[in-house]
Amino acid sequence: MKYIHSEETLEVPEGVKVSIKARNVTVEGPRGKLTKNLGHIAVNFSQVKPNIIGLEIHHGARKNVAALRTVRTLINNMIIGVTKGFKYKMRYVYAHFPINVNVDKNAETGLFEVEIRNFIGEKIVRRVVMQPGVDVEISKAQKDELILLGNSLENVSQSAADIQQICRVRNKDIRKFLDGLYVSEKGNIVEAEA
Repeated sequence: MKYIHSEETLEVPEGVKVSIKARNVTVEGPRGKLTKNLGHIAVNFSQVKPNIIGLEIHHGARKNVAALRTVRTLINNMIIGVTKGFKYKMRYVYAHFPINVNVDKNAETGLFEVEIRNFIGEKIVRRVVMQPGVDVEISKAQKDELILLGNSLENVSQSAADIQQICRVRNKDIRKFLDGLYVSEKGNIVEAEA
């Protein structure tokens, strides 16, 4: 079944500039600038009002209509990123061997690298290169905590996933070996005033 016409609207807050050219979405805000290429999705963009963007699909199948909401959410996440930013907190979990984590910035690429040592007593050194635009710091307030900060939700969450996946326990009963680095908290860098 084809849906003749489906549409979504997205409100752009003040201080944020969204420009779309040939399905290349650029969002500029107080925290910086994000770009995303949505050329693979057949969505029409329009400026309904000065601060409202319209997204529509004509004669789309069910999957195309589902992609419409996805595009809206992707752009909304970019808007949140350039206004509030994203912050993920990761905790080290270990039963016996304390996990050592070092953070340093690569001079050539300018990307942060996380180095994990002594994971379940192994001599191997695990290195994870963060995605572009992701800052990493070791928490001063909480013991055994790593904080990932950035404007792009995709890059921050992918970096957290890379860290978690490199510390998977293999060839052991994972019900007993719960060691690893896990995301404990997700939030925004600019906290909402309560």
